[in-house]
Amino acid sequence: MGNLFGCMKVDQSTVVIKEKFGKFDEVLEPGLHCVPWCLGSQVAGHLSLRVQQLDVRCETKTKDNVFVNVVASIQYRALAEKANEAFYKLSNTRSQIQAYVFDVIRAFVPKLNLDDTFEQKNEIAKAVEDELEKAMSTYGYEIVQTLIVDIEPDEHVKRAMNEINAAARMRVAANEKAEAEKILQIKRAEGEAEAKYLSGLGIARQRQAIVDGLRDSVLGFSVNVPGTTAKDVMDMVLVTQYFDTMKEIGAASKSSAVFIPHGPGAVRDVATQIRDGLLQASSQH
Repeated sequence: MGNLFGCMKVDQSTVVIKEKFGKFDEVLEPGLHCVPWCLGSQVAGHLSLRVQQLDVRCETKTKDNVFVNVVASIQYRALAEKANEAFYKLSNTRSQIQAYVFDVIRAFVPKLNLDDTFEQKNEIAKAVEDELEKAMSTYGYEIVQTLIVDIEPDEHVKRAMNEINAAARMRVAANEKAEAEKILQIKRAEGEAEAKYLSGLGIARQRQAIVDGLRDSVLGFSVNVPGTTAKDVMDMVLVTQYFDTMKEIGAASKSSAVFIPHGPGAVRDVATQIRDGLLQASSQH
C-alpha cells in the first residue's frame, strides 16, 4: 500500500539514495518519506551507516626472507554527509579497501626483520590507517580503526624460534644451577672448616684440662704422701683407670669390646707414652 501511494520508511542508521528520472536527487534520512514514482522518482538503493569490519589476510616477506601472513582488521563506515559519493563512486568497497591494505603491508613489512615485525605492529597498523584514511575519504568513507590482529610466520620458522628460545632459557637455567651448586659447595666447605676448627679447639681445651687436672693431682698427692715421686703417682693413676675400665666393660651386659691378649704390665709402657705426651703438652703450654 505504501509503494502504491509512493510512501516508504527508512530505518535507523540507514540512508536511501533517491533518484529522479535516473539522476541523483537527494539522500533520504531515517523516517517516513514520499517517493512519487509517477513523477519519475525512484529509490536507487540503501546505504548502511553502521561501522563495518573487514578482515584482510596478506602474505608477504620480511627483510630476513621469512614469509609471514599478516592479518589486519579494518573498521570503517560511510559518512552521512557524503552518502551520494559512497554510493556512486565505489562499486565494491571491500575489494577497494583490501587492495590498499595489500599495497601498504607489502611495502612496509619487507623493510623489517621478523623480530621487528612483531615489535612494530602498531607502526604497521598506523601506516595502513593513514593510507586508507587518505584514499577512502574521497569516496565518502571514514576509517574508524585499523588493527594488526595477528602475524603468522611459517610453521617451521615458529618451531625454530621456539627451539632457540628454549635453548637460551636452558642455558640460563644451567648457569643458575651451576652458580647455586657453587655457592652450596662453598658454604659446605666453610661449615666443615668451622666445624673442624671448633672441634680442634675443643680437643685442645680437653687435653689442657686433663693436663691441669693430673698436674694438680700429682702435686696434691706428693704433698700429702712424702717420699713419692711424680712417676709413682702417674703409674698409680693409670693402673687405677685401667682397672676401672675393665670393671665397666665387665659390668656391661651387651658389650661389643674386643679383647686382645695383654696384662697389667703393659700399663707401664702406656704410662710412659702418656707421661711423655703430657710433659710435652705442659712444656708447650
